[in-house]
Amino acid sequence: GLYRFVKLDKAEFIGKAALAKQAEEGLKRRLVGFEMVERGIPRSHYDVQKDGETVGFVTTGSFSPTLKKNIGLALVESVYAVEGTELDIVIRDKPVKARVIPVPFYNKKYKKAAK
Repeated sequence: GLYRFVKLDKAEFIGKAALAKQAEEGLKRRLVGFEMVERGIPRSHYDVQKDGETVGFVTTGSFSPTLKKNIGLALVESVYAVEGTELDIVIRDKPVKARVIPVPFYNKKYKKAAK
């Protein structure tokens, strides 16, 4: 991770306190892949909620022609970064169901055409 490259014992620098705190506590948020269970296209910066509480945000989202599903990446609290966890993506002020899935995204049945 980032901490290998940042010497926390060196002189003060911008963000040192925040980085030191993260290094101590472990990363609070993790990047996860998710697929939409209900209809809706996730977009960057949409809130991610669990039981009505905001636990992160979408970093990127779109429709995947290969998977034929709406998918995305989100930065969420580590406790929710578990495959199969159901979360809500807030689309137009409405919570829409999504499920955490493994990344990279690919369809196990999808095979590249032989050349």
